[in-house]
Amino acid sequence: MSLGAHIGALALGALLAATPPLVAAPPTQQEIEEALTCQCGCGLTVHACNHLQCPSGEPMKREIAERLARGESKEAILAAFRARYGEKVLSAPTFRGFNWFAWATPFAAVAAAALALGVVLGRRTRARPGGEAPPPAAADPALRARLARELEELEREP
Repeated sequence: MSLGAHIGALALGALLAATPPLVAAPPTQQEIEEALTCQCGCGLTVHACNHLQCPSGEPMKREIAERLARGESKEAILAAFRARYGEKVLSAPTFRGFNWFAWATPFAAVAAAALALGVVLGRRTRARPGGEAPPPAAADPALRARLARELEELEREP
């Protein structure tokens, strides 16, 4: 075997060793708790809720543990909570229904504002139709004479 073939085999072996397995690991209790919002009104996830003996978070944690013990998937557990509490129980909104609009609106607003700003600035900096700049105000002979007179008066004063 040549040196190039050895290097290629080593690179392939390293790539295969670094590739994660195709079998997904079962979800953890913490992973599911962080995907759900506690319903006690604290606004935190079930995992992060800091109320002692929380009337919402504690039963949810027990139910998650029971469902995991039965071997349910993360999607099935989240679907059960979503069916009971509605979309508000999820700590991150989905991209289904009206939610895609809520995700896209801020980005569309920023893009529209940038476009409008570009158009306005482009119009302001565009040259005049004739391609000439406006004549300077000092080109008027009467103004030049007045300027010269006022400068002389300033030089004469002590």
